Amino acid sequence: MFGYTVPSYGRLSPADNRLYRRYYCEGCHQLKAGYGLTGTATVNYDMTFNTILLNGLKAECPDFDGTTRKLCVLDSPKADSELMRRMASYTLILTKWELYDDETDLPSAKTKAISFVLDKAIRKAVAEHPEDDRMVGEAFARLREMELAGCRDALAMGREFGKGLAGPLEDIAGDVYSDDLGDVFVQLTACVYLMDAIDDLDDDFMDGTYNPLLPESGFVNSRKFIDSQIYGLSSLVSDAVGSLQGSYSKVRPNMLGNVSLCDNVVYFGIPESAKKVLTGDAQAKASVKNVLSNRKSRLSERSRGVVVGADVDRVHLGPVDGAEALVPRGAAAAASRTVPAAPLVGARGPGLGHAHPHVAGMHAEPARPALPVALVHAPASPFPALIPCGRVNRFIRPTESGLTWS
Repeated sequence: MFGYTVPSYGRLSPADNRLYRRYYCEGCHQLKAGYGLTGTATVNYDMTFNTILLNGLKAECPDFDGTTRKLCVLDSPKADSELMRRMASYTLILTKWELYDDETDLPSAKTKAISFVLDKAIRKAVAEHPEDDRMVGEAFARLREMELAGCRDALAMGREFGKGLAGPLEDIAGDVYSDDLGDVFVQLTACVYLMDAIDDLDDDFMDGTYNPLLPESGFVNSRKFIDSQIYGLSSLVSDAVGSLQGSYSKVRPNMLGNVSLCDNVVYFGIPESAKKVLTGDAQAKASVKNVLSNRKSRLSERSRGVVVGADVDRVHLGPVDGAEALVPRGAAAAASRTVPAAPLVGARGPGLGHAHPHVAGMHAEPARPALPVALVHAPASPFPALIPCGRVNRFIRPTESGLTWS
């Protein structure tokens, strides 16, 4: 499951909660029935919302049963709907070009492997709807042109991208299509593009891939950047979300169903996603590559935990004590005061080789995002020490085999 176009579950009525689940599961079933089991890996929140909105306007299949099987991915479709079959095809075509874009930005064996696994399903979708494939490909090509030209306007890039991606949706909408509906798709794409750009700041900086929000110099990590630019970024996000809500309000009177569910996503769910991206609490995964690789499964505050042990009384690593804790490949961590060297017991976080908290006030330029972790291990004390990790508090305890989280 990935995407930013999610409901606000706490505000959903029980009926709408069940309805949303039916649509999400139906998208998975349509992908399996039309393109095989591997195609189900591409189901996502964004396409689910588009399906709910379009079916609310078309009322092509206003009511269908939900799945009752525990292994629901093996279930068959419950809706005999051309709209839903087309949306399944469109999802795979979009995935094809996302993978192509990833491979162009940063070639990797992982992207090639995912493309290989999905190849049969993607080729079938393209063969069925070559015009959709052409339009989506042109949208990605236009986005690439703007990147190569050095465009720094993330919102303009998202909207231009959305114009290209809206082409197939116009065809799928058929008679219910209007300029206002087209603008909903454009503004929704802009919102997703902008949130993804904010969410990807650290990854794009480390990978050397283009991000219109990345400054030309002085970038340390996403948390510092967002904090320093919070008013500008908040205004940008508010503009994007407000434009989407304005476009949706023009389409809403024409809907024949799913109104309260779409209201929830547009007026509550998407703003909540935007807030989480800005505060660093986002758990969204914006592409099938990220889902399969777990690349964007982050802890709160975009931190990655590190477990180390040292024969010291109490040591803090990270912003908790006002010190930098920027851990590059190598690697060294800053400490707020001089302490003995700490041997590495275990670690979570790529590229971390060893820690040197014996260097007081050390500042390491980041090849990795900040690690707000506290190292607290007192061999003479039976009491566990509190480890702040972003806003997640955990305990570290000495055991026979070393230190463990609890």
